[in-house]
Amino acid sequence: MSASKCFRNVLLVCGLLLIVQPMRGSGSQQNPAVTARDGSHDFDFEIGTWKTHLSRLDHPLTRSHTWIEYEGVSVVRKIWDGRANMVELEMDGPTGHVEGLNLRLYNPQSHQWSLNFANVKVGTLSVPTVGEFKNGRGEFYDQEEFNGRMILVRNVWMDITANSCRFEQSFSDDGGKTWEANWIAVDTRIEK
Repeated sequence: MSASKCFRNVLLVCGLLLIVQPMRGSGSQQNPAVTARDGSHDFDFEIGTWKTHLSRLDHPLTRSHTWIEYEGVSVVRKIWDGRANMVELEMDGPTGHVEGLNLRLYNPQSHQWSLNFANVKVGTLSVPTVGEFKNGRGEFYDQEEFNGRMILVRNVWMDITANSCRFEQSFSDDGGKTWEANWIAVDTRIEK
């Protein structure tokens, strides 16, 4: 076969592939395009001032059963028209005064939130937990060092109503097979 015939056949095959390619996915087997849910206002429920009751496990991942109770106030402010918000938390308990800040940022490309916590005693942002809300429940995960070991961290928002919500943080040191809750906050809205 001459070089020109070979070249013409290659062009013909390439042309047919270009024509047939769009038709391949046009049958009934094709999955419909899934549009990602816009979650940019998932935390709008929490904008406002809340009475916070916190139960914190003393010495997580040590088989401890001792919980320390705190009472305080959380103030949640909307930033960037709700695509971000900031939580200021102040609590008191038997081990003293606790102040924290949580900066929550919405990523419009991934449709997920990152939760970034800072404690006034440390003054730096933590490793962000990342996740999203589905069916009224928010789940956020990260991997970080705790007591010299890498662990998984899970933050869950649940039991959300107009005037209350529950937040739980859990640790796993076995790759997510088991989880130990160590921070349980129940918020009740303070009416102004």
